Amino acid sequence: MRVFRSIPPLGKQPCVLTIGNFDGVHLGHKALLAQLRAKAAELGLPATVLCFEPHPREFFAPDSAPPRLCSVWRKLALLQAGGVDQIWVQRFDADFSALGADAFIKQVLVDGLQVRHLMIGDDFRFGRGRDGDFAALKAAGEHYGFGVEAMHTQTVAGERVSSSAVREALLAGDMEHASRLLGEPFAVEGWVVHGDKIGRTIGYPTANIRMRQHTLPLSGIFAVTVDGGPLKNAIGAASIGYRPTIGAGLALRVEVFVLDYSGDLYGERLSLRFHHKVRDEMKFDSLDALTTAIGKDCDAVRAWFAAHPEYLSVREQNG
Repeated sequence: MRVFRSIPPLGKQPCVLTIGNFDGVHLGHKALLAQLRAKAAELGLPATVLCFEPHPREFFAPDSAPPRLCSVWRKLALLQAGGVDQIWVQRFDADFSALGADAFIKQVLVDGLQVRHLMIGDDFRFGRGRDGDFAALKAAGEHYGFGVEAMHTQTVAGERVSSSAVREALLAGDMEHASRLLGEPFAVEGWVVHGDKIGRTIGYPTANIRMRQHTLPLSGIFAVTVDGGPLKNAIGAASIGYRPTIGAGLALRVEVFVLDYSGDLYGERLSLRFHHKVRDEMKFDSLDALTTAIGKDCDAVRAWFAAHPEYLSVREQNG
């Protein structure tokens, strides 16, 4: 898969294109990518995605933009897994946001990306003031000679699948529902870095995951499975939050205590898959009280996986 950082003024290779932010790459996105691949194969052209960085909502209202479901790098990996041939990551800045609908069509779609067929979500809007819509694209396609089709909304048990719906499920702590909308468990990835090592002093050494995101759409204690380095589908108790027992004003921290493992994970890249929320983040009066709570959390994680062995069907013994 090829990744490009800016759209050329005049492209050289036609493509079949879809456009979107693809935050989380949920079931609706995956259905769209399947149709994109099929059309690209039919026309013998590369299956191409155009997305934006930063997210337009982060550009226009950074203080109120919702937390992302995944980092840019994880999104690229998920799109690659979805069979995309090439991705254009367009910087969303003042100049780009000022493009009207007609200019977007001519400069970006026709000249820059040489679109031969365009597939979009049924609610797609574009151009300055969001004044472009499906009807405008259909008319442009007839004028410039490219096909346009809309992908209808995907539903799960009658609910529209969207990044917002996934985010709401995560904020509510309903990991099972988030997994249904995503088509797989919600996951975060990152490198294990050195922390303050407080967990080591109380008998629960945690792996601290360096995150590219400053916010996440969930917090609390979770039952997770962990992959990376020597670990394969290992079970763990993960904490996402701001460690109120340790101090105030701390940055977001993602930590995981891997059960039944005592090796060194520094420098490893780990993937954490979130299956169940154990409890909310809490402030305890002392480290002793925190230690007792962590022990109960680990017991709860063991009990949950014992009741759901299907999540451990490929588990191997770890260290």
